[in-house]
Order: sequence, then structure tokens, then C-alpha cells
Amino acid sequence: MRTLTLGYSPCPNDTFIFYALVHGRIDTDGLAFKEVLEDVETLNQMAGQTRLDMTKVSFHAFGHLRDAYCLLRSGGALGKGCGPLVVARDAYDMKDLRGRTIAIPGDLTTAFLLLQIFDPELKDHVRVMPFHRIIDAVKQGEADAGLIIHESRFTYQREGFRQVIDLGAWWEKETRLPIPLGCIIARRSLGQVLVQKADALIRKSLSYAFNNRHETKEYIKSHAQELEDSVIDRHIQLYVNDYSLDIGDDGVQAVQELFRRATAQGIVPPSSQPLFLTA
Repeated sequence: MRTLTLGYSPCPNDTFIFYALVHGRIDTDGLAFKEVLEDVETLNQMAGQTRLDMTKVSFHAFGHLRDAYCLLRSGGALGKGCGPLVVARDAYDMKDLRGRTIAIPGDLTTAFLLLQIFDPELKDHVRVMPFHRIIDAVKQGEADAGLIIHESRFTYQREGFRQVIDLGAWWEKETRLPIPLGCIIARRSLGQVLVQKADALIRKSLSYAFNNRHETKEYIKSHAQELEDSVIDRHIQLYVNDYSLDIGDDGVQAVQELFRRATAQGIVPPSSQPLFLTA
């Protein structure tokens, strides 16, 4: 049996997708997966060191990793109405934040990539911290605003924060494309046959989760930052969708446009490698 290392985050969308794959609920056809659960920014760094066979990463990180890793069609986080938000306690607009400190959830997050594409001047006054610390950091005056992702999207208002901008909505208006947030990548050295087999298994795992939602809940809650069922359900509903089963043509266009803009601004290096592994 061939064993592949598989990195993904403890966020509900990922644990929902990979539950069946790592709990023996589907036939893996001679493959085994050793899961590595870390926040996405840690996985970004691990992939940068080529430490994982397959892993969830941000699309920003994948922009730097295209020579070593290829994109899988399934397991990703793309969509509409699901982008990162900039929030603050005060009534700022984005121009007000130039020269002010913005807490961000990682240098290689797609959230930070979108912030830089929106306004390059904002990148010089950021403070990197784990995503679940950002709201408290802004509360305590460690930063003037926060770039939030994941569960914080659903809870920031109860903390007295207001939205400065929805970067996902901005992207959608600019491009008329879904926002590419996170993806599953695999080492190109695994070869096309193995990569496509693993891709199909992820799709099968997600289909199992869609058909057996109740069975996944204990595993999801054992890792989630926010334990309220309503928040977990909203998280999965927002980040797990048809694009997670297959990225689709418009999803591919969105990734290409993201990399085109990021490359033009010198944020990610150019690459001659195709997104997907071909023969």
C-alpha cells in the first residue's frame, strides 16, 4: 500500500471534505493517507519546503510553488460571497488605512495577496498573526484593522466591529469570476496517474460527506475554533460547493487571472508550468 502525506487545516470546510478519506469510509484503492492538520499558513510554509505529498494551501502560496506542485481539480475553496474582509472598530475607509497597521493571517494567504492587489501601499504596515488572534489584536490596539478569514467572517459584528471592505466582493465586481481562496496541490514528481487517482478520491470523499453530513460532525467539532453548530454549518455552506467537487472552467479562469495580476505586480514569480499535471 502506498502512503501519501496529506496536509489540511482543522477548519470545518477541510475536515468535512477529508473526513471519509482519512476514516476509511471510502475505498482508496491501495492508497493510504497520513493526515497532517495545521493552519493553512503553516501548510503554506511546509509546502514551500516540499515536505508534503499533497496539501491544502492558499492560492497565493501555490503561485510560488508551481514548479514543484500541480493543482488538483477537487478539494479547493472557491466561490462567490466568501472572500476575506477588512474590519475595524473605527469608521475607516481603505485610504484611511494607508500607513496604519493591519493584522493579517499570513504572508502567503490569498487574503493578503488580494489586499496587495487592491492597494499595494497597504502591504508595508501589516502585522502577521494566527487568524484566530486578529479580532482580539485589533480590540487591544495591536493593529488598527484586521484582515479576517474563516469563522471570524461570521462573528466579527458581535464584537462591535464594522466592515471596511469585502475583498471578495471587490474581486467579483472587477473580474466577474469566483474568488480563488485555497486549493489542494500535489507534488509533480508523483506522476500523472497517481495524482489523478488521488484527485478522484478527494472528490469521492466529499461526495460521501455531502450524503452523510451528520456522521462528519464529531470530527469537525473536535478541531473547529468556533463550536457553535450554526457557525460551523455556515462555514461549510460558504466554502464547500460545486467548485470543491471540480474547479470548473470559470474557476480555472479565476486562478489564471489571479496569477496574471499577481505576476504583473511582482508579488509571485512567473512559471512556465501548467496548472494541472499533464502527460
